[in-house]
Amino acid sequence: MPIEIEKKYRLTTEQRAEILKRLPQLGAVHAGDEFEQNTLYAGKNFNRNDAVIRLRRVGDRSILTFKKRFKSSAKIKRQLEEETEVGNPGALEAILRELGLTPSLVYEKRRQTWKVTDTEIVLDELPFGLFMEIEGPAKEIRRLEKALTIKLQAESATYPQLTEKYGKQKRGVIEARFTKDSL
Repeated sequence: MPIEIEKKYRLTTEQRAEILKRLPQLGAVHAGDEFEQNTLYAGKNFNRNDAVIRLRRVGDRSILTFKKRFKSSAKIKRQLEEETEVGNPGALEAILRELGLTPSLVYEKRRQTWKVTDTEIVLDELPFGLFMEIEGPAKEIRRLEKALTIKLQAESATYPQLTEKYGKQKRGVIEARFTKDSL
């Protein structure tokens, strides 16, 4: 299984604006903007605190992901990650239900992606805040963190954990969605 290596930061509006100015100066190339809906599944024999099964919808694409984090107190996170594009998300949801998994958490995200060397920098907006993730080799994460020359606050909580904290319970599912006015 591939290993994902990343570090997440909580941002202020001013920090996000400054990062957007600095990224091109660092040689980063804007790779696109997306709106995502992420649904996490849980069941009697599968607890999302141990691992995550997520169905992400981005436009007309759907991606199924399995993630399992390695236990660590380090700010740079390492986790097993497998992903596959899904041609029929409705059929996949039916399969997950038959396996005893049901939606337990949903969060929406606006994501802006930048690439520099073999590293990806994403600027995320969720209903509960602004974030940046740097994903790539640990050495490159540290280099880019320094090169940005902005005092950054590392965020150790995952988006699902933050959704549990800031989301709202709706028909047994915790949700963090944008209001219709903000879409």
